[in-house]
Amino acid sequence: MDSALTTVGLPLALAIIMFGLGLDLTIGDFKRVGRTPKAVAVALACQIVLLPAICFGLVVLFDLPALLGIGMLLLAASPGGTTANLFSHLFRGDVALNITLTAINTVIAVVTLPLITGLAIAYYDRQDDVTMPLVEIVKVFALILLPVGIGMLVNNRAPDFARRMDKPVRIGSAVILAILVVGILLDQLENVGDYLADVGLIAALFCAISLAVGYFVPKAFGVTGPQAIASSMEVGVHNATLAIFVAVEVLDDVEISVPAAVYSLIMFLFAALWGMWVSRQVAAREGASAG
Repeated sequence: MDSALTTVGLPLALAIIMFGLGLDLTIGDFKRVGRTPKAVAVALACQIVLLPAICFGLVVLFDLPALLGIGMLLLAASPGGTTANLFSHLFRGDVALNITLTAINTVIAVVTLPLITGLAIAYYDRQDDVTMPLVEIVKVFALILLPVGIGMLVNNRAPDFARRMDKPVRIGSAVILAILVVGILLDQLENVGDYLADVGLIAALFCAISLAVGYFVPKAFGVTGPQAIASSMEVGVHNATLAIFVAVEVLDDVEISVPAAVYSLIMFLFAALWGMWVSRQVAAREGASAG
């Protein structure tokens, strides 16, 4: 991949996306965990435990080549992002819950992301040529948490400015992600057809399962309405930019980033269609209850 895209584009993309998250975030969002512990706990369990297990099952079932299998599990280990918050807002989810979940899971991912990805590398016995250096992982999350902190500071000191910047930052995040995805696919142009054949179906299945798990599992535990929509988007819409960054900058292999790039293309369509369906279900149920 072009060096400017990796050395400038990827860090910039992560920084803008996480700054955008910080613009929406306050200390109160962390305190909210105490008021909605069930919704937070169930969604986090889906993200941290259930999704990686499901993804590993799909990787084994599809017998993916090593680097693409590692890429899928890296994607599964990545937390939600600002795109999840955007979809939740569009389809009347509890955006405050999304923000809380994204913030908490981003911190937890400091441990879970290298752990899950390391297990994937060990499963494929690729420790010799694919490694997860601890110092690099710390750098990645420093890069994530610093922009979040700056965004929170801006939100605290200049809330009107934060609100005005919210939409442009979200649009900028989506544009940068699109550029990264196109860049990866162009870099791997000679292999794109094979990659789509290898990971297109598994990425689509994983996306659909993630969205469904994020909605129906919380519902089974009594988390309904806007909170169930928020959980679905948080669990189903991963921070693909983070997965791409770790693949390219930490693991030093563009091929590992391909599942995240393919997932990104599928995710926007699936999340939009799913969001329309679940928002109608919730609206119909609330209408029936009111009647």
